[in-house]
Amino acid sequence: MRNSLKIASLALIAAGCCALYLFHDLNGSFDYALPRRAIKVMAMVITGFTIAYATVVFQTITHNRILTPSIMGLDSLYLLLQTLIIFFLGSGHMIVVNKQVNFLLSAGVMVLFALLLYRFLFKKGGQSIYFLLLVGIIVGTFFSSISTFFQVLIDPNEFQIVQDRMFASFNNINADLVWLALIIIGLVTIYAWRYLKYLDVLSLGREMAINLGVPYDSIVKKMLVIVAIFISISTALVGPITFFGLIVANLSYQFFKTHKHRVLISGSVVMSIIALVGGQWVVERVFTFSTTLSVIINFIGGVYFIYLLLKERKTG
Repeated sequence: MRNSLKIASLALIAAGCCALYLFHDLNGSFDYALPRRAIKVMAMVITGFTIAYATVVFQTITHNRILTPSIMGLDSLYLLLQTLIIFFLGSGHMIVVNKQVNFLLSAGVMVLFALLLYRFLFKKGGQSIYFLLLVGIIVGTFFSSISTFFQVLIDPNEFQIVQDRMFASFNNINADLVWLALIIIGLVTIYAWRYLKYLDVLSLGREMAINLGVPYDSIVKKMLVIVAIFISISTALVGPITFFGLIVANLSYQFFKTHKHRVLISGSVVMSIIALVGGQWVVERVFTFSTTLSVIINFIGGVYFIYLLLKERKTG
């Protein structure tokens, strides 16, 4: 089967999942239930697109199909920020209550952190991408330790609010946040689309890409900034989903078996929409909210991550 036909088939399945989620058991409440469901579907589509796009690009840059952008410590920074806000300002503060302010602050801090990190590490030039990953792991661990320290000291009642931010949730999504995220992602995607053609060459390695005339360092920096923006937006919108990008990206590699990133990114985006929308429908209709989608994804992703590690060890 040709890759274009595969993507078209997956797109039909994704559209079917969206239609099922929107109209199943609606019981005529079009004015109330349908707009709320539509906002949740849009949030899931945005999250799926950003995580899938960012993960495929990040794995291409690092030449490693096991790493995800969360290794840069952005998820840990998000949890630290939410913990510090509630610890010092309280759960009744405007930054906590007003979701628009919280979204802009969280996304802005994460993007600023990524920019400062990239600027500091690439300032002298010649720094390896693996050194950047090492620093990201250390900083992420540092942020997690500080978060745990303040979570132990925080008031038990307010800790429940922090605990809700630890897991991704598509319930009670603010419509204004969805439209704001959609505008930002649209602008960034238009900017990033012109560099998509370079990813096929970047996957060949630094030396080969430079020999073929690609400004490697410049493209890598721009791609890392785009990855940081996408992950920051998705995390600030719904919360951290650690292993989701790992799953959809590797499924896309195995299903399409091509080096063309237009196909890989499109395929992983459609797969992510199927997983999120279909998974959320199962959580709501089958499990009746007894668990969350992020818990299921992290469990499956953790098992899949172990499988990939064992597979890499055997091939190595």
